[in-house]
Amino acid sequence: MYTPLIIALIVFATILAGAFAGWVLRQRLPEHHLSDETKSLVSVSMAVVATASALVLGLLISNANSSFSTLGGEVTTLSAQLLRLDGLLARYGPETGLARETLRQYAELKTADLFPDNQADLRLSDPETYGLLQQLEDSILALKPASARDKWWVDQAMTLAGKIGDTRWLLTQQAGQGTPKAFLALLVFWLTLLFASFGLLAPHNLTSAVTLTLCALAVAGAFGMILELERGFGRLIHISPEPLHQAIHKLQTGLVAEAYE
Repeated sequence: MYTPLIIALIVFATILAGAFAGWVLRQRLPEHHLSDETKSLVSVSMAVVATASALVLGLLISNANSSFSTLGGEVTTLSAQLLRLDGLLARYGPETGLARETLRQYAELKTADLFPDNQADLRLSDPETYGLLQQLEDSILALKPASARDKWWVDQAMTLAGKIGDTRWLLTQQAGQGTPKAFLALLVFWLTLLFASFGLLAPHNLTSAVTLTLCALAVAGAFGMILELERGFGRLIHISPEPLHQAIHKLQTGLVAEAYE
């Protein structure tokens, strides 16, 4: 599986190859193919492609950023749900000690799944971690409420446990959604064609070569950023793990329980 960095490098090489293909073609074309009328036609035609490419590229960056923000919000929501559930269990009483310990273990494993030290160990959906959540639900269901008050705590805790499970699936599904590769390939074709026209009309000097290279690098960087943002848990750009780390710290130190006493 190609990483965003590798894909960006491929895009850079493809667009730059198109630019220098136009550069070489300029040297081999007869002079009458490079008349002012021809250059004007090429410029106007490529202006349409440039406009479409710019609009699509901007839209992709906006959508990728929205997806990244949504994933970040899901992580923050998950941390809040973990703390809220621990607070509810604490208020129920000491009978929930096993459930609270299972909740702490689940929070630690989930954080390790989403934010591992090695990116290759990223697991959006881990059966072992989900098994802990099911154990937590079983522990809550095993409680025997002695009053309507206790029953309300149990009902609220089960609702929150269900929401935590839903968040797990949302993270899995949203992180797996991205821009169709065929659409990205079409955009690369547009940009390659556009840069080929730049090379065709550009004068043969070092400034032109450097400018085309830097512009191709900038466009390829945009592709890499789009793919990184869509992943959410990428290498260069990734969601902050701080909300979950703070939640785990509070679960370990019992600060949540103290806040409810």
